[in-house]
Amino acid sequence: MTNVRVLVSQSFDPWLNLATEEWIFRDMDPTVQTLFLWRNDHTVVIGRSQNPWAECNLVKMHEDGVRLARRTSGGGAVYQDLGNTCFTFLSPKEGYDRTVNSNIILKALETFGIRGEASGRNDLVLPSDDGPRKFSGSAFRETRDRSFHHGTVLMSTDLTRLSEYLTPHPKKLQSKGRASVRARVMNLIEVAPKISHDVLCPAIIKAFFETYQSQCEIELLDPTKISLEKSLQEKYEELKSWEWRFGHAPQFQQQLTEYLSWGFVEVFIDSENGHITRAAVYSDSLFPQLIEGLALALRGQPYSQQGVALAAEALREAAPAHIAEINEFELWMKSQVEI
Repeated sequence: MTNVRVLVSQSFDPWLNLATEEWIFRDMDPTVQTLFLWRNDHTVVIGRSQNPWAECNLVKMHEDGVRLARRTSGGGAVYQDLGNTCFTFLSPKEGYDRTVNSNIILKALETFGIRGEASGRNDLVLPSDDGPRKFSGSAFRETRDRSFHHGTVLMSTDLTRLSEYLTPHPKKLQSKGRASVRARVMNLIEVAPKISHDVLCPAIIKAFFETYQSQCEIELLDPTKISLEKSLQEKYEELKSWEWRFGHAPQFQQQLTEYLSWGFVEVFIDSENGHITRAAVYSDSLFPQLIEGLALALRGQPYSQQGVALAAEALREAAPAHIAEINEFELWMKSQVEI
């Protein structure tokens, strides 16, 4: 008989759920076939090597209270809400076959009359007259002794948010990170109106038990008890931090322009690991020393609203005669930096 374990999150916090994934991957016994079911509310999740400035409209996300999370695995950017179910499988590497996991999801969906298919390495699709439509994507990780597979199932996600949040703000930006490829997606509620997270999870668990011909008690993960697991708490704090979400951004260049009350301003930013490595400011302003000071003050700062504020504060102390101009530049730059 195969040993199995099933965990279901009671939290919608993306950093806690991703930290739980990491806890499962790092700390749990890989010889036990493990299933983890969870979902995030109003979140954009990007891959480990992706650039949030290039992938997302961070201005719109900030306005709407949408959180940004970065996975420890690869893959592209996705928008998640409570109409989306996330699944995670942990298996021993020896004899591992990722199609087994896909078949568990597909078997669960048959409960609702949905006949999906696996497509390529990562996707589950539903055939249609005008071509397959994707409702699930996934990613994989492996170490010496364990294999890890996680993905999503779109049921009633607000797909309008995909275009609102997974589109970079229209600025001149050149990124050296890998951009996501937008696939044609669908919600399963279009073909199965009664499907939801609350009914899909039991169906997946049932298919999981049947596949391994074994059962176990379902563990409900209480977010208030995170401090009981030190490694989980530490990973949660790391994944929630600015350094992880933004500081791991690949190198990119950005050009910003604006007409301020004291002149036309053009700013060129080179950023790597979420910090400004080079800044050049050009302007028709009558204050050339102020322009030089702006460029110098920005260099080395985090590419964030806080970093802009620190640069502006330092410059106000150095150039008190130009406080009004610096304040206006700070407000504009903060609106462009987006976070």
